[in-house]
Amino acid sequence: MALSDRQARRPSATLVLIACCLLSIVSMTVWVNEGNNGYLHKARDMASLVTAPLQEAGNALTSPLRAVSRWFGSNDLTAEEIQAIVDENVRLRSDNIRLQEVEQEAKRLRFLVDIQDAYGLDMVGARVIGRSADSWNQTITINKGTNAGVRVGMPVMSINGLIGQIESAGPTSSEIRLITDQRSGVAVFLQATRAEGILEGSADGTLYLRYIAMDYEVVLGATVVTSGAGGVYPKGIPIGTVQKVDYLSSDIYQTIVIQPLGQPTSYEEVLVITGSESEVGTGSAGNTKQLDSQPENLPESSLQ
Repeated sequence: MALSDRQARRPSATLVLIACCLLSIVSMTVWVNEGNNGYLHKARDMASLVTAPLQEAGNALTSPLRAVSRWFGSNDLTAEEIQAIVDENVRLRSDNIRLQEVEQEAKRLRFLVDIQDAYGLDMVGARVIGRSADSWNQTITINKGTNAGVRVGMPVMSINGLIGQIESAGPTSSEIRLITDQRSGVAVFLQATRAEGILEGSADGTLYLRYIAMDYEVVLGATVVTSGAGGVYPKGIPIGTVQKVDYLSSDIYQTIVIQPLGQPTSYEEVLVITGSESEVGTGSAGNTKQLDSQPENLPESSLQ
């Protein structure tokens, strides 16, 4: 009798189902009508905050299982197919690197064309194909020679400015002595003050601006350009900026270190200024310090 009384008081499955359906209908009605700030929406957000760490933990635990599943799934591919995919990936990477190099070269060539238009001089573009192997000579070799109109003594520019002068020229290649070489000398002036001097290289590649008198104020960062004295280099080509100024009380001239606008090791393409006889001199590059005319504030001995 006691057992049957408990069964009579227990709700039937049909009543529970009906109650759940009614509760679902009421909840959906309230959900639609209450808006984003209602109680049910807030309850959902709280539940998401509570269960989010559990979801992340579950993903971390099942990640190895998913990886193993993918690995087994890849077994449908043959060894030849897998190797073909690997080879294709290598080829695509190689093509991407090659296209990046082509794009960079195209940008440099556009810069060279812009420089040629800006200066209005006749120029021949060339590619650097070699560099001096010893530290005593600051030289580079280009792939253009006398067949392309290049001759000894012609000035050479990069996208940054003046870099040197043709030392020797063969039919299909030429050697350039850089302005950083200890045997190089260029007539220049400080662009702001017009103070003239001689730019000389050194054994370690440092550029020095010589023969600037003590009464000239030299500012760090000042631009140095070719003066055109001697007729070897066209006037106004940029070379570098003042990096350091030093002197002793007993000195006649200041010791000025110049930072070149470009690094010789980075030159890949250059422009040889062919110009006309009035624009470009025919002096020997082996005697680059021999200038045809003397800047007004330089001693006679500096031009020898």
